[in-house]
Amino acid sequence: MTNDPSWDEIFTSQPGDAPKSTAAAPLTRRQLREAEGREREIPQDEPAAGGTPPTPPKTPKRGRGGGEYGGLPKRKRRLGWLWALITLLVLALAAGGVALFAWTNYETQVREVMGWQLPTDYEGSGNGEAVTIQIVDGDIGSDIAATLHDAGVTLTAKAFYDLLVIEEPTFQPGTYTLQKEMSAKAALAALQDPANHVTASALIIEGTTLPTALKNLSEGTGLPLADLEAASKDLASFGLPPEAPSLEGYLFPATYTFEPGQTAHDVLQRLVTETFTRLDAAGVAVADRHRVLTMAGLIQKEGGPEVDFPQVARVFQNRLDQGMLLQSDATVSYGAGSTSIFTTDAERADASNPYNTYANPGLPIGPISAPGDAAISAALNPVPGPWLYFVLINGETGETRFSTTNAEHDAAVKVWQQWLRDNPDWDTGE
Repeated sequence: MTNDPSWDEIFTSQPGDAPKSTAAAPLTRRQLREAEGREREIPQDEPAAGGTPPTPPKTPKRGRGGGEYGGLPKRKRRLGWLWALITLLVLALAAGGVALFAWTNYETQVREVMGWQLPTDYEGSGNGEAVTIQIVDGDIGSDIAATLHDAGVTLTAKAFYDLLVIEEPTFQPGTYTLQKEMSAKAALAALQDPANHVTASALIIEGTTLPTALKNLSEGTGLPLADLEAASKDLASFGLPPEAPSLEGYLFPATYTFEPGQTAHDVLQRLVTETFTRLDAAGVAVADRHRVLTMAGLIQKEGGPEVDFPQVARVFQNRLDQGMLLQSDATVSYGAGSTSIFTTDAERADASNPYNTYANPGLPIGPISAPGDAAISAALNPVPGPWLYFVLINGETGETRFSTTNAEHDAAVKVWQQWLRDNPDWDTGE
């Protein structure tokens, strides 16, 4: 083997130096790079005398990877990362859209598969916020369950309906006050508690006249008295007989309950309808309604204790049959706008009062009070007897004396007058 100079010797020796042994120390990495760079330099021409040296060529820029092709330019590498990020976002959005579609359209099925079931019922007896619901006649269990859910009482209609299937309760139609966010069991218990049934009530007693009846209805329902008075004048709308001069006698005396939201006309119609129902049950023909109510109203006002009603009815019927004037102070007083049981000579002589049975023959033009079942029955079934007169002889007990002759009647009247003298503080008003 010859001792030719190595590449190390070529690039490290200076002109005039003797060749170095191959055992010399190796070049460093920096020296190798410099040597490589000198090897790639383009030879330069010598400048002409007095001329300008040629411009050396520019050395290509290097990337961080090393040589000329050691790495991509920074901008290109940044764009690559940006496209990767955009791709990931697109994929994520696409996946999210699929998930949203599935959740929107198949939430129930997704929850069942994943075991993510929501609660269907509240716990406890409510959050304290009152709410009113109405059960309408004819509502079935699913209707009530939906009503409670829509009002915010129960969490779901299903929770209440499932309970109904087990308990099989019955409901009273009406308006109820409950609370929001009640458990199904608490809501069911509340609906069956009468204390939660919202009603307005009014009592009309037998013998009450129309002005007093309207006042009682106003107080019981909260409806303005003016509204009830105005509604009471629309007689044709209630289906009354054409000869009826007013609603007097057509508002059946009883205790009534009314659901919230009823109008004045609704309330009055309820009482009128009850009157027709009672007359129908007693067998009164539609054509006879007004006559029977007029007689019954008179009996109710004049009769005293109910036990005397059939006998009082007989007195009035006997006088009508014999063409006698009824001569009822109660009718005169009613027509005169008074509530007293006593009348004056002038009032009894006033034939312009259509209720004056001293001056006008037959029954008055209409009832003078609201008759109950007993008075209606007495008007239809007067007890047999010859009596033509009766008079109250004890204002406290209501004791009444019946007479056949005028002389007997005059004697009974004296007993009554003595009782009045003995009891001057007795209230003779309605």
